[in-house]
Amino acid sequence: MPEIHYHWAHNERPPIIKQHSLAKHEVLRAYLIAYMQTLTSSPRMDVFRLTLVDGFAGGGVYRHAVTGAEILGSPFVMLEAAKEAEFLINQHRQKKIHFDINYFFIEKDEAAVDVLRYQLAERGYGSCLGETVHVLGGKFHDHADEIVKCIKTKSPKSSKSIFLLDQYGYTDVPTSMLNMLMRRLAGAEIILTFAVDSFINFAGDHPITKRGLERIGVSDLLHGRTFDEIKQTKKDWRLFIQSCLYKELVEASGASFYTPFFIRSTQGHGDYWLLHLSQRPRARDVMTRIHWEKNNYFIHYGGAGINMFQMLGYVPEMDSTYTGQMELDYCFDNQAKARSIQILAEQIPHLIYPDPEGMSFAELFSVTCNTTPASAAIYRETLGVLLEHKEIEVIGQDGTERRTAGRIHDTDQVLPPKQPSFSFS
Repeated sequence: MPEIHYHWAHNERPPIIKQHSLAKHEVLRAYLIAYMQTLTSSPRMDVFRLTLVDGFAGGGVYRHAVTGAEILGSPFVMLEAAKEAEFLINQHRQKKIHFDINYFFIEKDEAAVDVLRYQLAERGYGSCLGETVHVLGGKFHDHADEIVKCIKTKSPKSSKSIFLLDQYGYTDVPTSMLNMLMRRLAGAEIILTFAVDSFINFAGDHPITKRGLERIGVSDLLHGRTFDEIKQTKKDWRLFIQSCLYKELVEASGASFYTPFFIRSTQGHGDYWLLHLSQRPRARDVMTRIHWEKNNYFIHYGGAGINMFQMLGYVPEMDSTYTGQMELDYCFDNQAKARSIQILAEQIPHLIYPDPEGMSFAELFSVTCNTTPASAAIYRETLGVLLEHKEIEVIGQDGTERRTAGRIHDTDQVLPPKQPSFSFS
């Protein structure tokens, strides 16, 4: 997939936006609103501090490919999502929350920077420019260090921040940059696009691929093997390379939690990842919930349960003859949900039974969520099925026995039953 560069200029029609970019903007909006609602649930909170960063902001306005209608870009998606979230959160609260949000919009194209500033002023944000809204010309990495310092000054402990890094291809944001953000900002989250199909289409045993991997920060993607070897010996070689690349990216990023799923393309094949990187399982779960809510935008090439990439080469040393279950049409729909519950119901007891003291629901989710497309709600539904069949017990901190999925809390302990109905080998 060739890189798509947009062109903005004053007194010219805005560039046409692609359908998958519209989907990405809708996901961003939904995630920001859900994120803010999740982090402002405490009735005692009176101030919510956050920094939103768009590292590839563009000119802020597009036109629809079919209707020609004006479409606002990601900077306005951020601004309007914050407004909507503030309204939804405060409408029923006696103690209102003040939203203290700073925005950094970075764009290397000088013409696009001028258009973005003009559009912000025209749409009522002129007084915010230079105060809470900062438009910066140049590349993201030229400003990253200063933005990190501003975030730490604003919120020394929590450093709540979301970075949208919608790069044009796959080499503009190296893993060293991701790692720096994760390491220096405790509350940082990153939403990164990565044109994985573009990489795989041109990947091979030649200097161009080597230079590309060096720019990304991945030194030994295939662990000593060659691309020719992988293509000749593995039937699903594209999926294998994807899973190896994903593993290297998330490990090098320094993120503790992540989602690796594809934005669907109009051609029916996912052509780029929308990677979400964070340090907390709750953030991972919020993004996963958005995948299920916006299921017509996403597709997953992997398994339905835990260890979703194992059969695709997530473990590079795995024998190529492995014949595990593979879900190549996992679309976050009702059918996918049913498959997830079925498979999780088989897998979770294997995690619980070895220890008679079991583990808390929060621990169960946090230690396994990176390797499954399931949300915490689907985990709870699965536990509800296991409770119904008396294959587990769930006990609250006060000793109360949970009998339904809807009453399971993070602190509840998931235990083997006192009288197991069957045993595991």
